[in-house]
Amino acid sequence: MTTTTANPSQQPSFGLHRNSFGRLVFSGADGVQHENVIPVRAFPVTAPEGGLSVVSSDGHELVWIDRLEQVAPQARKLIEEELASREFMPEISRIVGVSTYATPSDWTVQTSRGVTTFTLKGEEDIRRLANSALLIADSHSIQFLVRDMKALDKHSRKILDRFL
Repeated sequence: MTTTTANPSQQPSFGLHRNSFGRLVFSGADGVQHENVIPVRAFPVTAPEGGLSVVSSDGHELVWIDRLEQVAPQARKLIEEELASREFMPEISRIVGVSTYATPSDWTVQTSRGVTTFTLKGEEDIRRLANSALLIADSHSIQFLVRDMKALDKHSRKILDRFL
């Protein structure tokens, strides 16, 4: 089944469906189909509801979407499903403890996906973002989000301060 955008006057017309392998197929206004397309958020952490691109398998932008609400419901559902399968970023709500204040160190954290332990290779793997947010990459390059460092409990902030 192919879906098209909800409001062609604001967004370029396109179709989106899954092929027999479950991959997204994009059909442009010119009728050309692109298989294995990928939706990519412009700012996944700071503005996840903002703009996104649908890019081809070789990384070329096929369409820009200002707001996902502007897309037809069926296409929106396909895009949201694809984004959910690609974006795995547990959100840290509490730092239970660290093995040492030197790196590498093992961190035990409470996340939106449960309690987990990861290894922080170096302090440079903690990246400051806007609005007191942090992005922490573990030794396997899995990104953990601290949405608001100021909202963490005192114990967690104290541990983070040792590494920042």
